[in-house]
Amino acid sequence: MSTKITRRSILATGAAAAGMRFVPKIAVSPAGRKVLTVYFDKAAGAMRAIEKVIP
Repeated sequence: MSTKITRRSILATGAAAAGMRFVPKIAVSPAGRKVLTVYFDKAAGAMRAIEKVIP
């Protein structure tokens, strides 16, 4: 299965990429520090990571 690359699809992709630069950030990171803790979970038998945001 081959997809055709047309001039219209290239222009649409370029316009979408250029428009993303001017869109304000919707998800702004909260003020504070992010702390990543890694520990071994014996029940799962694997490493787990917990990320906390400290104000």
